[in-house]
Amino acid sequence: MTEQTVCAYCGVGCKFEIKDNKLKGLKNYPANQGLSCAKGISQTQSIDTNRLLEAKHRDSTDAKFGTSSYKESLKVIAQKIKNCNPQKIGFYLSGQMLNEDYYVANKLAKGFIGTAHCDTNSRTCMASAVVGYKKSFGVDYVPVRMEDIERCNLLILIGANVAEAHVVFANKIKKAQKKGLKVVVIDPRYTLTAKSADLYLPLKVGTDIDLLNLLALRLIEEGFIDHDFIKNHSNDFENYKEKLLALNKDTLLKSTRLTQQEFESFYQLFTNSKNIITAWTMGINQSIQGVDKNLAINNLHIITGQINKQGSGPLSLTGQPNAMGGREVGGLSTTLAVHLDYSEANCQKVSDFWHTDSLVQKSGLTAYEMIQKAHAGEIGILIICHTDPIYHLPHRAYVEEALKNIPLVVEINAYENSETSSFAHIQLPAVPFGQKEGTQVNLDRTLTRVTAFKEKNGLLQDWEIFAMLGRYLGYEDAFNFQNSKEVFEEYQEMTRLSHDGHLDIYSANYNTLAHTPFIWGENLFKNNTFMTANKKANLFFIENKNLSEKTSQEYPFMLLTGRTRDQWHTGSKTAQVAKLLKYKSLEFIEINENDAKSLNIDEGERVKVSSIRGELVATVIFAKINHKTVFIPISHIKVNYLTDNKLDPLSKQPDYNHSAVKIEKI
Repeated sequence: MTEQTVCAYCGVGCKFEIKDNKLKGLKNYPANQGLSCAKGISQTQSIDTNRLLEAKHRDSTDAKFGTSSYKESLKVIAQKIKNCNPQKIGFYLSGQMLNEDYYVANKLAKGFIGTAHCDTNSRTCMASAVVGYKKSFGVDYVPVRMEDIERCNLLILIGANVAEAHVVFANKIKKAQKKGLKVVVIDPRYTLTAKSADLYLPLKVGTDIDLLNLLALRLIEEGFIDHDFIKNHSNDFENYKEKLLALNKDTLLKSTRLTQQEFESFYQLFTNSKNIITAWTMGINQSIQGVDKNLAINNLHIITGQINKQGSGPLSLTGQPNAMGGREVGGLSTTLAVHLDYSEANCQKVSDFWHTDSLVQKSGLTAYEMIQKAHAGEIGILIICHTDPIYHLPHRAYVEEALKNIPLVVEINAYENSETSSFAHIQLPAVPFGQKEGTQVNLDRTLTRVTAFKEKNGLLQDWEIFAMLGRYLGYEDAFNFQNSKEVFEEYQEMTRLSHDGHLDIYSANYNTLAHTPFIWGENLFKNNTFMTANKKANLFFIENKNLSEKTSQEYPFMLLTGRTRDQWHTGSKTAQVAKLLKYKSLEFIEINENDAKSLNIDEGERVKVSSIRGELVATVIFAKINHKTVFIPISHIKVNYLTDNKLDPLSKQPDYNHSAVKIEKI
């Protein structure tokens, strides 16, 4: 049998076989069925480039780094932790980590150090979906799998540019279209995904809720709803219906800037489709109303009974490779572990399982809340693992000031020269894709083994670093793991604590996961039984409150952000592969040609883009995008000097996609 491994980029979770140090899509693996994308197959070329290969230490960020060792650095960190109030200690983790890495870090932070301020960068991409699923269905559970598109009649993509963010899934969608699947793309920007759509709706930024409410209102008025499902499996329909029908249809449509014909085409597709999937990602979640938008999507599937059957349901698309696994392990600061929320009973369960009396008893600060506390001088230690908050958190100037206030910033990373590294006091090298061993979960609950195919050469995996730190803190027995399998099997046993044992990862087998994936929760909503108090799905009336930043005479353009196809974030890996750079310049801004002409700007010119928070320079590309709307990719390393740091009040996810900017010719 040839060596196999799993991709380290997006949430699709493609599996590859390795031959002659080259990757090829594995045909019998459900996520990709032999397909691959340029990012995925290029990964072996970046394993040995731009690497952080030795521990580094300095007492001040004004000083140069000196070389250190794992032992020396971790002893320093352990002593600092012992001398610090646990409520001033934060961990910021990443969807690049495997389940085993997450598990040991979460156990150490929450169970033994006693801080709940342990969050993951999933906060910035999936937190609104998590809260939405929990409010609607009682649990963070994606009730759809990617293979369901083969049994689907209508796929609605809203705020999701899968052709660039989930390339292999987009190719599977195209195959399904050839067999009759209809695709609607809803986006203010005519994306690469929109080019393949059967219907494209150029929705005005910030009006997703208005469109979803308009659709629900019409469905109820005209009787295209599932009365039996509503009666037997939902809560609060009459109140939802009464408030929804009080809305004005003309006002809702006008706000979206869609034509009556565009909406009618959408409505006819919806009502004529037997099985419907709605899929979304950052365009919905990254909003001060992200949870409300998720609830509005879930409402549609509840009132039409478009859930819990093959080919239908609300499908959130995770961005990072193990964002889903991190949620299950408990990497978010608002959960305890294995889908357990903070409660006295759950805390006792977890304390007993971990044999600790140091477990924190309430949820902790989320990612940006830690930054806010740091800005106020209330964080003493921040441990950052395989993520780059200076680059990716909004209002970058504010984040930079916050990290300057933290006495000890520890960066665990596989790569050199992150944007955060300038603010770190200690850097610890960790192995990347190709040298890691463990498990991860893709966007549709597929658990699989990641196999190392290259020697670690004395470097450690993330969980090994956290376990070593735990031992230096005096918790030898709790962190005496010998290998990834031992960590996984302890985590497996812990999943039995999940509510009614629904997180049935305890049924998987670590050895067989290397060649046979495991799908957890296959029968979780069997017979339309949800995990709410009365086992019924909850309906919530949602109204568009327009809470995001508004454009003005001084800042007349609304900025959108998103991924580009062949690049990944800062390019610490992809930018090392020269052929990928031929796709596009990374520092561009897409603008409507008429808007550009009104500013006397030509394509290819450099412009200054400013918000009230900061500025950057980008190259103009003319694009089919709504009037007074512009797009800058997150591959532009300075994009978050512009973005707004408003947070959804429930998910605490930042409002990346609603920032008012102005554009000036240089």
